[in-house]
Amino acid sequence: MQTKALTGRSRDEALTALRDSAREGGTPLDVLVIGGGVTGAGVALDATTRGLSTVIVEAQDWASGTSQWSTKLVHGGLRYLQMLDFKLVHEALTERGLLLKTLAPHLVKPMPFLIPLEHRVWQRAYYGAGVTLYDILANLMPGRRALPIHQHATRARLHKEFPDLKHETAIGAVKYWDATVDDARLVATLVRTAHTYGAYAAPRTEVVRIIKDSQERAVGAVLKDLETGEEIEARARHIINCTGVWTEDVSTLANTDGGLRVLASKGIHLVIPRDRIKGTSGLFLQTEKSVLFFIPWSRYWILGTTDTPWKEDRQHPVATAADIDYVLDHANAVLTTTLTRDDVVGWYAGLRPLLQPGTKEGTDSAKVSREHTVASPVPGLTVIGGGKLTTYRVMAKDAVDFALGDQAKDLPSITHEIPLLGAVGEAAMRRRMPALRERFGWTEQLTDHLLHRYGSLVEELLDLITEDASLADPVEHAPAYLRAEIAYACISEGVLHLEDIMMRRTRIIYEYPDKGLAAVEEIAAIAEQWLGWGEDRMREEIEQYTARARAEEEAALEIDDAAAVRVRDHHGEVAPLSSMGG
Repeated sequence: MQTKALTGRSRDEALTALRDSAREGGTPLDVLVIGGGVTGAGVALDATTRGLSTVIVEAQDWASGTSQWSTKLVHGGLRYLQMLDFKLVHEALTERGLLLKTLAPHLVKPMPFLIPLEHRVWQRAYYGAGVTLYDILANLMPGRRALPIHQHATRARLHKEFPDLKHETAIGAVKYWDATVDDARLVATLVRTAHTYGAYAAPRTEVVRIIKDSQERAVGAVLKDLETGEEIEARARHIINCTGVWTEDVSTLANTDGGLRVLASKGIHLVIPRDRIKGTSGLFLQTEKSVLFFIPWSRYWILGTTDTPWKEDRQHPVATAADIDYVLDHANAVLTTTLTRDDVVGWYAGLRPLLQPGTKEGTDSAKVSREHTVASPVPGLTVIGGGKLTTYRVMAKDAVDFALGDQAKDLPSITHEIPLLGAVGEAAMRRRMPALRERFGWTEQLTDHLLHRYGSLVEELLDLITEDASLADPVEHAPAYLRAEIAYACISEGVLHLEDIMMRRTRIIYEYPDKGLAAVEEIAAIAEQWLGWGEDRMREEIEQYTARARAEEEAALEIDDAAAVRVRDHHGEVAPLSSMGG
């Protein structure tokens, strides 16, 4: 199937489809998806591949909430084995295998992890049994193994694979395998895949009211185009709410207090240069409050995470000085080297939507997993809460099945056999890379980066380079990225603002010092060329991103959440929310 680009025109077409659904004599949409994170994107793909007319809307940019700030892992949930939740772990491991082998082998990358051991007998037996079961559950998926089985490592092997880990008390380690993914890239690819199969997609489009008929059934929505201020009325047979920490807000827009209870918990991660910590595998450790991961990530390590209640503005979670010090202190407790604030290239903070036990009185619901629940606070409105990135596809299937009811038997989900854009032909593109390295002078690290982000869609980058040879050059102050990637984001990946490029189409905001401000002028100039902004708009975008970057740098000097948010909130949004900003 020929890929479709996400563009300004495709957004306009989505808004037109919304308007047309409510016109006299018009046909309601089959499905309106609210929320453009990984769950909403998965729902849009699931619904459209069942043959349902589908529009997905997102109040900000794709993945702009929880989905851009995860730990970047596709995993089975090893800790759930401690709770004896074998069904959940098997489900997650099955999805991990599907992503690695079929759905997104370009986006999802195998990664080994070490669990250091200090007690020769009971710990080796305990963790060994756990990862053995982990492997057995993964093996229940048909076909060849997606990842190697676990190994027991001696103290000498542990030292070789992670020299900077303190080894005084370690007697060895258990080495097991999971996978990593660029979360925002996964979401953008899901949305674009859904669009290729027929879904309409409209970012910066906020739902401000759910419309109900005389029988109190949800039959549509009033939406606001945050780029223009226009209000649009739409009709849909099924509305599916996938808004994470904003789940209860959407129920409120339907004038109901029914539905799911979701609390927000903040987790932060630090980005540290690879040369500051000597190690080739990831590291899994448990702290008194959370889990501490050391994750090899391109040229960096990602260290995290924390787990603290969040009571402030849900649109602007921020890392505080206390958060950063907490992660550094716990990292330094297990390292022979000493990390300081000067070693922190970047950081990010996100909110986990924690599903609370039970649903509100009078709500029709189906607790389909320990991790996620689907509910219907009013007929016609389906709400899904909880879950995790790895199982987004199962969550999407469950949500659409629930919304359709008996109709789902005649229109079953087929997303388990739908590769995401870039997956088909990825192996062939990989074999072309040596010739491309020679032709353009690219490094092996750069071509690995391109394959991991685009897979076979690298071909579309090459088409751009044929049109403009300068696009084969790296961005001067962010050389991990090609100029072609910036142009491609503008014309194919739905970019509306500079921050979309800096934060989600690339991860320059935390991969380079000072939030990547040194690269902003060049990137904005490329965007201006391909989006036709004009000089004034380009300057406005630069000023807006610069203000955001500086505000978040200043917020990270504060000790507590409330003070940090006050500093951060001095900077507004490029498209402020009208109803769900708190």
